[in-house]
Amino acid sequence: MNKFKIFSMALIATTIAKAQDLEPAKKAIDAEQFEKAKSLLKSIIQSKPSNGKATFLLGTIYLKQNISDSASIYFQKGLAASEGARLNNIGLGQLDLDANNKVAAQAKFDLVIKELKKKDTEEYVYIARAYMNADKPDYKSAITILTKAAATNPNDAQVQLALGDAYYGDKNQNDSYVAYRNAYQFDSTLIRAKMQLGVLLKGAKAYTEAVKAYNEVISINPNYGPVYRELAETHYLWANNVPKTYDENIKKALSFYEKYMSLTDYSINSRMRHADFLILAKDYKALELEANKMKELDGVNPRILRYLGYSSYENGNTDAALEALQKFTSNPSNKIIPRDYLYLGQVKIKKGTSADGKSVDPTQLASGIVDLKKAVEMEPLAANEFNEIGKKLYDQKAFAAAAAVFELAVTNPNSKNYLIDNFYLGNSLYYDNTRKDVVKPDPIALQKADVAFGNVITASPTTQDAYVFRARTNKLLENDDMMAKYYEDYLRVVTEKGAEEVTKNKAKFMEAYNNIAAVYANSDKAKAVEYFNKTLALDPANEYALSSIKLLTKK
Repeated sequence: MNKFKIFSMALIATTIAKAQDLEPAKKAIDAEQFEKAKSLLKSIIQSKPSNGKATFLLGTIYLKQNISDSASIYFQKGLAASEGARLNNIGLGQLDLDANNKVAAQAKFDLVIKELKKKDTEEYVYIARAYMNADKPDYKSAITILTKAAATNPNDAQVQLALGDAYYGDKNQNDSYVAYRNAYQFDSTLIRAKMQLGVLLKGAKAYTEAVKAYNEVISINPNYGPVYRELAETHYLWANNVPKTYDENIKKALSFYEKYMSLTDYSINSRMRHADFLILAKDYKALELEANKMKELDGVNPRILRYLGYSSYENGNTDAALEALQKFTSNPSNKIIPRDYLYLGQVKIKKGTSADGKSVDPTQLASGIVDLKKAVEMEPLAANEFNEIGKKLYDQKAFAAAAAVFELAVTNPNSKNYLIDNFYLGNSLYYDNTRKDVVKPDPIALQKADVAFGNVITASPTTQDAYVFRARTNKLLENDDMMAKYYEDYLRVVTEKGAEEVTKNKAKFMEAYNNIAAVYANSDKAKAVEYFNKTLALDPANEYALSSIKLLTKK
């Protein structure tokens, strides 16, 4: 009996020791100090190759860093370990999910589950996180697994934390809040759960309350890096949702992200996360500096080309941007995102547009539009970005290029900018056909403009300028009857808005009266004179109205 007791105590001591070996690495992972965690785990694996949990944790870090080859190597190595080998099937299962092979993933998860005892929950948490961290997250599957684990062990803080993440991903704020609150109550050292309560407030746009929640976390542990990342992201969202605070909040956001970096690490992967945030914050000068620092650290990492491409374009170096982005997107092994094609398209269009905006290289324009289409094919919501791209070209008076972008933008009727994009499309086509160097307006382009203005009027019948530009467009098309109709519609819409609006639009009223009168001049002289007199009521010295009446009333 004594021998058995001694053996049991020795076994327990060994188990505790092995668990403690991993604790610093797990804490480093939670603190997002991934390079530190990798170093700790590699040291454990080197001294204890049988530790399958260490290989699993190391593999998951590589998955977080999008280095799937290294992740797979460690998961495969872990399968041969004598301790914790089954966890590595979870890692391999996530790789299957990333490859969109749910059947293979489920088979691996089932291998893990069938070996579990009733009170085991850790494996369920890791399986759930595999579903949540996959390239295409499946939060409902994660919730199903975690609900089962919570039923077995309702006071497990890690289960509740993961359940909070799953509900949050599934856009269930209420249940997410309960789970995070439970997690922190069950384990007050789990400050990530407390931080996530602030994240919920951030998602609800309660930015002041979110910052207060994060400050409570800082008061517990001022060196907890992730809370500064959340502060950075909260101030970024605050800046964008409350424009009058933009400068102040963006400055705070960038400062907090620097703090986050100082508390995690300045590895190439951390710098990439920083670069991604600089893109969101539109700090392209800092992005270019960061990209060049990364190039010094790891000159062969292809993602650096992305950052160089973006920053070079925004900082006015079109040639460098084109070279970097073409090199990056032409390599099939690189993980291309829609924004890569958005930038490449813009670069090509800018490259092909003359400095004064009056001429556009049709080959460069066509190639740029192809890239923009690729972005939308990858992510339809990318069409929302076309408004800003097109407006830049429009403001430069590069109307042909702007029209090409807006024509692509309006192919998505669900775009949040659909109405204004149609207006800009019509205007771009109209102005492109009224340039001084245009010998004869393009009727096909003007018909597209007419349709675009019609789309605006259908969606928003009180948008008065759409009627004016539709009338002007039909004048260029020499469609006098429709021109007169749209001017009449304009007069009606503005008049219905009241005398003050009429006064503000005096010049356009005279434009409408004179053009309607000109149409009647050939068929109803009395009506024509009536409209010219309306012009003179606003401007008694209007030369066109005076001379026209003189001609019409001449005997």
